[in-house]
Amino acid sequence: MKIATYNVNGVNGRLPVLLRWLNETAPDVVCLQELKAPQEKFPEQAIQDAGYHAIWHGQKSWNGVAILARNAPPEEVCRVLPGDPEDIHSRYIEANVNGIRIGCLYLPNGNPAPGPKFDYKLGWFKRLQTHAKELLAQDTPVVLTGDYNVMPTEQDVYKPERWVDDALFRPETRAAFKDLMAQGWTDAIRKLYPDETIYTFWDYFRNAYGRNAGLRIDHFLLSPNLEKRLLAAGVDRHVRGWEKTSDHAPVWIELMEG
Repeated sequence: MKIATYNVNGVNGRLPVLLRWLNETAPDVVCLQELKAPQEKFPEQAIQDAGYHAIWHGQKSWNGVAILARNAPPEEVCRVLPGDPEDIHSRYIEANVNGIRIGCLYLPNGNPAPGPKFDYKLGWFKRLQTHAKELLAQDTPVVLTGDYNVMPTEQDVYKPERWVDDALFRPETRAAFKDLMAQGWTDAIRKLYPDETIYTFWDYFRNAYGRNAGLRIDHFLLSPNLEKRLLAAGVDRHVRGWEKTSDHAPVWIELMEG
């Protein structure tokens, strides 16, 4: 079973890229972030024509998350991260797919830091930790994937010294990610590639992709009962080099059937 995550940076503007990638790689399940489209503007028909059922939570101009599945429709569990009824951002959606609970998330960027946006990021992280702990307690196989907007270690960022004051790399952010991991989650990419330089995002500026000046901010966290089913993982880096593409590349894992 192949599961992928992809921050598309605008699902309608990047639709040709998304469809080309789906056709090329045919993952069983896809989590999308940054749809940047209101609920009614999601390209459902084009996704269906590509062979996928979809559930999504849109928002005009910003955010937005979706889960696509190839065979049966995803069974939606929730479309908001619990813990803050005032939070109206479309940043989380969760579904059961083929016996696995999949949480698709788009964690806040948090810049400028310090400030209200950074406080919101850390608050969102706390809610994620609470929810993740509850998911682990259910003993269901769980994948928490998406754009975490965190570089966990210096290994995950080109020239880390330039990022020390950035919300994606500040000590508080990395500590929050570490606390989440300490619940018992496995970082799929690092499990298989502990020492390699792997990035998932390259800025549009200063030829970042050409220079491989990237960040690893899109992550797959697996519950303990899924870790032993992990067969492969990778980044479809070449997609970042396509015309009119997102600044993120798709990330994927392959799991043994349970």
